[in-house]
Amino acid sequence: MLEFGQDTTQPAGDLIKDATEETFMQDVIEASQTVPVIVDFWAPWCGPCKQLTPAIEAAVTKAKGRVKLVKMDVDQNQAIAAQLRIQSIPTVYAFWQGQPVDGFQGALPASEIDAFIEKVAAMGGEGEDGGLADALSAAEEMLTEGAASDAAQTFAAIIQEDGENAAAYGGLARSYLALGDADQAEAILNGAPAAISDAPEIEAVRAQLELARQAENAGPVADLRAKVETDPADLQARFDLATALHASGDAEGAVSELLELFRQDREWNDGAAKAQLFTIFDALPPQDPVVLNGRRKLSSLIFA
Repeated sequence: MLEFGQDTTQPAGDLIKDATEETFMQDVIEASQTVPVIVDFWAPWCGPCKQLTPAIEAAVTKAKGRVKLVKMDVDQNQAIAAQLRIQSIPTVYAFWQGQPVDGFQGALPASEIDAFIEKVAAMGGEGEDGGLADALSAAEEMLTEGAASDAAQTFAAIIQEDGENAAAYGGLARSYLALGDADQAEAILNGAPAAISDAPEIEAVRAQLELARQAENAGPVADLRAKVETDPADLQARFDLATALHASGDAEGAVSELLELFRQDREWNDGAAKAQLFTIFDALPPQDPVVLNGRRKLSSLIFA
């Protein structure tokens, strides 16, 4: 397990990388849960980009792991560029905990780039944390790779060092969810200090826990789908199908069924479809395509 206080300088290969639409979730959204990520949108034919990118790379390297840089060629990744409404390049966005938090367009002097990188890096901590940010990153990587027990130990060690670290509490609870121990995950969330009980990292796991509880009683997808096809107006069957789909790992399918339920009767069961949609959205990273598309479609239905 990572020892706090050790040298945490990361190799340039980990700090600076090229990303694609296929790796955007991992390299930007997921990575920014623990370390701020700068995304440089560029193109080979863009003159100002050739001036800006080396300066950003130098500033990120000087930050020594407090911020990462991801470079995206807009010509090769048009869907992401369109989703983020990139209208001119170079454009730079900063992501922290899955959300865009700052940015600028056009080339800037080196001094302004350094100031921007410093401001973004500060969102993730000033670096004088005894290695906690790197420990969080390591624990998240363990959890992603399936080593939930090791991740739980690391998150617990972070909590011992920082008793109000919301990311560590959330990570510890998620580790126990991954281990199939929903009761322990719930106990961890309930034991979080009041000062962080409403933190996004805690709320996200509460949503995941609620969905995990529902999954315990989810029926067979095939049977429920047949029931809905036989009677499309059976809203309880459609709601149950959405629950079963999510339990099987099909969040997109679950959202689709809930949107159809909401379209048919938004007030059914005290607005259960809308509430369930928000639970699923809260459990996923904010920039997940399922969340972005689902929120857009729900808004269209609400304001139709």
